[in-house]
Amino acid sequence: MINVFQPTLGAEELEAVSEVFAANWLGHGPRTKEFEALFAEHLGVSPDHTIFINAATAGLFLATELLGLGPGDEVVLPSVSFVAAANAVAATGARPVFCDVDPRTLNPTPAHVESALTARTKAVLLLHYGGLPGEVAAIAELCRSRGVPLIEDAACAVASGADGTSCGTFGDLGVWSFDAMKVLVTGDGGMLYVRDAELARKARRLAYHGLDNKATGFAKAKVSDRWWDLEVREFGRRLIGNDLTAAIGTVQLRRLPAFVARRQEISRLYDRLLAGTEGVVLPPALPDGHHSTHYFYWVQMDPAIRDQVAADLLARGIYTTFRYPPLHKVPAYGSGPLDLPGVEAASETTLLLPLHQGLDDSEVRTVADELRKAVEHRLAAAGH
Repeated sequence: MINVFQPTLGAEELEAVSEVFAANWLGHGPRTKEFEALFAEHLGVSPDHTIFINAATAGLFLATELLGLGPGDEVVLPSVSFVAAANAVAATGARPVFCDVDPRTLNPTPAHVESALTARTKAVLLLHYGGLPGEVAAIAELCRSRGVPLIEDAACAVASGADGTSCGTFGDLGVWSFDAMKVLVTGDGGMLYVRDAELARKARRLAYHGLDNKATGFAKAKVSDRWWDLEVREFGRRLIGNDLTAAIGTVQLRRLPAFVARRQEISRLYDRLLAGTEGVVLPPALPDGHHSTHYFYWVQMDPAIRDQVAADLLARGIYTTFRYPPLHKVPAYGSGPLDLPGVEAASETTLLLPLHQGLDDSEVRTVADELRKAVEHRLAAAGH
């Protein structure tokens, strides 16, 4: 099976894990701090503002908590987004308000966001679809002008940016995912960025039970007569990462530029192989000054054949998918009927092709060849 997503792991990661085993300290420690610092350098921010956590989902939930969201509040987010984003909002008692997206980029425009803002809007939660930055700078400026915090779900955008600024750092809070299907993987894990220094310190406390100092009892014994006493200011949970996964992440971060370069090569190869294919629309070009992680490669086609083409490819050993199904249609969020034509068009026409750095050129050619055959066959059967 040629998979849509697949991590790249090897001897370097195993060696890093073995070093953690040899040190006999698996929990939050020096490897975690090193990974936070290196990731902050990768983003171009201070390490005091980055926190390695056990999942990006945990970061989204923590972000909504840091903003004090609750009943009566509204949060604007694109309907084409991952379920964790809407869950993080709804769990506070606030209401997710879903906005439309551009049907080609699957990212919202400033106009889409602005049309969903109300007097009750307490935050905007933006996704960078497939690693495309989108119009994030303009949306961030819109949020600042309205006094509304911006949360960036940069799960797809670990190496994306626009005009010298990394995705995830345009707004007030940013979250990245390192789960097993991402580009940089730690198995499970994520990173949280908090722009405000005091809020970043609060985030660290909340990510470790609300404790003011998460130093070990042994370390505190050197500076305190009663090192077992607790300092709890808020009611937190345990969301922190650990040295075992951080060691993997540190190696993966070092390899990230090569991963992204290979993904870009694959995307360009798809562009060449599929150019001019009847019934297949290729992804939009990146604007000048933007760079992408190339997390997704998607094509679009007549909705009458999209699902059939996906089934044909699966039968030929090629796994494709669509992400993310429209959230405004999920009954649990209670959004009711909404007129979101861009979301509707994108969700009915878009198909993600395999894209990961482990693909070789022959596999890419196989995908492209089988896609062309499937589209041609289904168009003919439909009388097009």
